Amino acid sequence: MDCPMCKDLERAFEARRGSYMTARSAAYYRVSTELAAYKNVEMERARSDWEEHQLVCVFAASGPEAPRFDSTLGSHAGSI
Repeated sequence: MDCPMCKDLERAFEARRGSYMTARSAAYYRVSTELAAYKNVEMERARSDWEEHQLVCVFAASGPEAPRFDSTLGSHAGSI
């Protein structure tokens, strides 16, 4: 993947996913799920931004070897 925007959006998604996973596994999650829910929304926004960019990205659409976002896996997968 040569697109700098794809890389930035992927990093943002991965960071937010990590933040969400941390919030879910924290001891206070049993007391209040509000923080984890907020982190989940932020993670899904990042995923959506990444997916939307992939639909219009020239680099992601060029050739069968180009990695594409597979929402079922939550990360880049091989070509569609």
